[in-house]
Amino acid sequence: MNTYILGIESSCDDTSAAILKDTFVLSNIIANQDVHKKYGGVVPELASRAHQKNIIPVIEQALKDANINKKQLHAIAFTNGPGLLGSLLVGTSFAKAFALASNIPLIEVDHLQAHILAHFVQQENKIKPTPTFPFLCLIISGGHTQIVKMDDYFTMTVIGKTIDDAAGEAFDKSAKILGLPYPGGPLIDKYAQIGNSEKFKFATPSVPNLNFSFSGLKTSILYFIQKETIKNPDFIETYKTDLCASIQKTIIDILIHKLEKAVKKTGIKQVAIAGGVSANSGIRKALLEKQNTDSWKVYIPEFQFCTDNAAMIAITGYFKYKQKVFSSQNISPYSRSSFK
Repeated sequence: MNTYILGIESSCDDTSAAILKDTFVLSNIIANQDVHKKYGGVVPELASRAHQKNIIPVIEQALKDANINKKQLHAIAFTNGPGLLGSLLVGTSFAKAFALASNIPLIEVDHLQAHILAHFVQQENKIKPTPTFPFLCLIISGGHTQIVKMDDYFTMTVIGKTIDDAAGEAFDKSAKILGLPYPGGPLIDKYAQIGNSEKFKFATPSVPNLNFSFSGLKTSILYFIQKETIKNPDFIETYKTDLCASIQKTIIDILIHKLEKAVKKTGIKQVAIAGGVSANSGIRKALLEKQNTDSWKVYIPEFQFCTDNAAMIAITGYFKYKQKVFSSQNISPYSRSSFK
């Protein structure tokens, strides 16, 4: 008998709903919020209001695209954290009401765990290999940078994490320094592909063990740009592609260096990436090179499963449903990660 799970994601500024039949995605609808662009970042109050407006139409579209009705659902999975509390409350409240009215189980999902388990989402007529346990996963997003050791679907250990800023934040803040519009990370990636990554050098942090730090890099980039624009007001525009390529290479080198140490320390050569920054072409290329040079087995998510999406919530809900791990109506959202 097939199991149908509705997933809801509302942790930040994307409202998403997905339907899974077992591990196969039937629909994965995402409503973006353009209102934040003019502010240069996500405004929490505006995000929660947009979620309230979008959540019902998004879920209706997900059911329609999946060609099922709500009575066929076996459970509803929702992001309970980490994220913006106002945004999470919208998804949490709707999920509770939906589950109660439909008399089906309610399943809370940790957003970061879901990013990792997105690797197990399958598509009809496009079966892909999935990681086998144990494997390492590098979570890279605007708010998180962690190396996680996965021993099974829900047994995970964070063996490295950022002590200050995340890699995604380093991309976006660097883009802002260069005068690029929000979100700047994808633009850096775009310009980097035609720039000279060896043109400029930036300070890289010396952080012990498997931890990361990106605040010093951001400061190094800021001071360098300020110094050069005093000498040449057109410096950024003249060297924009080279700056983007050099910044991207520096961030990727930091990430790959720590992954190399993690592989050496654990002996695990199965390496996956997850999170919004895993859509970056540079990090994808660097990992594939490690597959060729160091015999890593690399797992890279499809673009639609990199950024915040409900399919990753639904697949996590599916595995929890199989283990009968359900939530109560008293559950509350949280802003910080539940696993360290």
